[in-house]
Amino acid sequence: MGRIIFDTATTLNGFIADEDNSLAWLFAVENGTQPDEGLFPADPGVMVEGSTTYEWVLEESDILAHPERWAEFHGERPCFVFTSRTLPVPRGTDIRFVSGPVSDALPAIREAAGDRDIWVVGGGDLAGQFLDADALDEIAISVAPVALAGGAPLLPRRVESDRLRLESATRVGQFARLVYTVLPRA
Repeated sequence: MGRIIFDTATTLNGFIADEDNSLAWLFAVENGTQPDEGLFPADPGVMVEGSTTYEWVLEESDILAHPERWAEFHGERPCFVFTSRTLPVPRGTDIRFVSGPVSDALPAIREAAGDRDIWVVGGGDLAGQFLDADALDEIAISVAPVALAGGAPLLPRRVESDRLRLESATRVGQFARLVYTVLPRA
């Protein structure tokens, strides 16, 4: 069974999107549109995202009009989207909408991933729900040299140091890459 990894970019002051749910700040960083190798999980079997992230990706890349653009980031792998609404699906993609608690959706997500990792792309609240369900194995953060006045927080939860163990801290281009193992609750 693969690991469940929350892997994302964040600003220095802990925001993963600005007040308009945009990632324009990230793409403005040197190599922000073409990230260096090592800034994403290696070949995950499944991607998981919340509806805000999903809708932003659809709009930002005009994917409904150009569904081939979906594969540029998501590849051919299944993508589970947590939502309570009916959302559009780009032609030729494997989008699976789920709602309710993470624990209820987890068996289907794990089955789709097989032995490969599960990448929780975003947002921070969804990653927090995986953490709350004791279903998050790793948090990997690429800290950009940017500060925002507000926006979507990295992880809107209180997480004490007894739950996280630093595995690595490296420089990747303009990003500080921090990888933490998530430990089970005591």
